[in-house]
Amino acid sequence: MHELGIVFYIADEVRDVALANGATSVASVTVELGEVSGVVPRLLQDAWRWCADREDLLRDCELVMEEESAVTLCEDCGTRYGTVAHGRTCPACGSPHTHLEQGSGVVIREIAVV
Repeated sequence: MHELGIVFYIADEVRDVALANGATSVASVTVELGEVSGVVPRLLQDAWRWCADREDLLRDCELVMEEESAVTLCEDCGTRYGTVAHGRTCPACGSPHTHLEQGSGVVIREIAVV
């Protein structure tokens, strides 16, 4: 379950930012999950709850998840298209010379402190 490792990373980053800014509590953390990141939102939420409630700074902190669409770029014709719908083959020209531009990561977008 790699969600637990991701949660520990998020908690460490949030803790560092909160302490550097003199916060006594974190109300929420917004993360952007790539559509093809492989992260299971329900498992991430469960792992977050377990991790956050173990320390005062993060206790009751809400984890807000937003999905980032996966987009692939065709290197031959320049078309950008939805990765999930079409895979690695460009729907415009049929080229296999493509690469994923976005939608595979997990990014902290916002930290709301008290």
